[in-house]
Amino acid sequence: METEKQQISGMESKSRTFVYDGSFNGFLTAVLLGFEQKITHAILQKQGDSQHGLFTENETVFTNVTQAKRVWNGIKNRSNTAIKNIYFAFLSEQKGIEPLLYCYIRKLMGCKADRSTDFSDDCMLKIDQLAHKVGREKHRIEAFVRFQLTKDEVYFAQIEPDYDVLPLLSKHFRSRYADQQWIIYDAKRKYGLYYDLQGVELIKLDLEENFANSINRSSAMKTEEYDYQDLWNTYFQSTNIKSRINKKLHEQHVPKRYWKYLSEKKVS
Repeated sequence: METEKQQISGMESKSRTFVYDGSFNGFLTAVLLGFEQKITHAILQKQGDSQHGLFTENETVFTNVTQAKRVWNGIKNRSNTAIKNIYFAFLSEQKGIEPLLYCYIRKLMGCKADRSTDFSDDCMLKIDQLAHKVGREKHRIEAFVRFQLTKDEVYFAQIEPDYDVLPLLSKHFRSRYADQQWIIYDAKRKYGLYYDLQGVELIKLDLEENFANSINRSSAMKTEEYDYQDLWNTYFQSTNIKSRINKKLHEQHVPKRYWKYLSEKKVS
């Protein structure tokens, strides 16, 4: 990443569309190609989403982990805040996020000073705001995940986050539940994290809807699991003083979209 600044300063005013595989490493590979070709306005699109423009050339990007690390390390050496913002914003899956990130990285690497907190720049501000939204979603999911014990002795939790925060959850849950096997499954994106007591890996699953919904019982779960949930739900209801419940405040802290996975919200 040593020559990125020099490459950026000499960029020509031209555009090109880079089609990558959708992975973060693929995205970083495309960024490096854009820098090497001195592209000022790179359009980065995932495979399947690419469209041919009248005045742009399309180039297929083959993910190269070594090249991706080169870009990652170059940004990280420039700013820890920036590398976090870039990764979090990428996971937001927002439409048009790739060209915005390309602009962000180009400006960051084209200046000696750390521009990641230069919020007078619209590009920098938008990426920072998106990163904060993804960060908030990560913390909420960490708080609202509810595991259920399956008949295979694996603890299973199902989520449907607004953003693709699953890759950000590994460290937290591996540390907190190191002595048990678990799966956290993103029902929206059809993949999950699996911890086997040794390490965490990404797995692909295609489960039936509401497989682990706390409100609906599944034959894959142990009967005792539901007995425990019923007991907990009874306790939760008995300790609530209805006259003191502030529903508006409660929904701010625990949005309704999370309720179907919370055992304390289960209706018997």
